[in-house]
Amino acid sequence: MTQWRKSSRSATSDNTNCVEVAQLARNIGVRDSKDPAGPKIALPSAEFRVLVDAVKRGEHDLA
Repeated sequence: MTQWRKSSRSATSDNTNCVEVAQLARNIGVRDSKDPAGPKIALPSAEFRVLVDAVKRGEHDLA
């Protein structure tokens, strides 16, 4: 069974744009915490780190 966890940033804010992540066999899974049965994406670990770094720099608005 996949163990999803809420983003640490989501857990400490009143922001309704929350994501959950999971360590998969070869990838990192990402889903919307408000719609856990909805769409998910899976990224290789290196690509996930690139995405997270870009979001932290404000290069991507995931809203």
